[in-house]
Amino acid sequence: MARRRDSLAKVDNLDARKAKYAPIAAALTDVYGKLDWSRNQDGMDELISCILSQSTNDSNRDRAFARLKERFADWEAVRFAGLDDLIEAVRPAGLANQKAPRIQEALRAIYEKAGEYSIDFLNDLSLDEAKAWLVSLKGIGPKTAAIVLCFAYGRPAFPVDTHIFRVGKRIGFLPEKLSADDAHPVMEAIAPPEDYYQFHIQLIQHGRDTCRARKPACERCRICDYCDFYTSAGASA
Repeated sequence: MARRRDSLAKVDNLDARKAKYAPIAAALTDVYGKLDWSRNQDGMDELISCILSQSTNDSNRDRAFARLKERFADWEAVRFAGLDDLIEAVRPAGLANQKAPRIQEALRAIYEKAGEYSIDFLNDLSLDEAKAWLVSLKGIGPKTAAIVLCFAYGRPAFPVDTHIFRVGKRIGFLPEKLSADDAHPVMEAIAPPEDYYQFHIQLIQHGRDTCRARKPACERCRICDYCDFYTSAGASA
């Protein structure tokens, strides 16, 4: 709660930023459709997949995760695997020398906490407690914690990735100088909790399809009327 208050204190005109949500959410739902939460992976798979996803693309992450599952029978086997073998298994994700020991350290911490290789105990914690426990793991930050809680457990956490961070600043949800870590509680204040999952995915899709990093397609953007970037001189630069 203290972190949330500190982050929101850095945001000017918060009510005006919140007012953008309803029309933008409606427009994005028209474009990308309504999305209901569904669990594609359990908590452990989501967490390990997130560790592999750091500083790489989805394709490389998925290749590494598939190799990990193919080569090791279960999470205990991963935890006690020879480090060289684990590094080789996750090499497609890049930074394997960092990610392999992080995975083993996370598995050790999980087993010491739960007595099994499961993080379902997070559902018994408050949201703030669950986030705090996850970020206590080496290499796990607010984004990964929010992804695990939102996607694996349907908890009201709003993950902010590079697409959402970029789009959020262009639209005006996020102040220009706000850090990525502070962006999570701000987006949680802007969107209603029941819409976090849907709005997260819609903003990512919009960032990939239209509001791209180098050449945003403002001419065909359905939310340009509400976008600070479009209405500024930067849109025509």
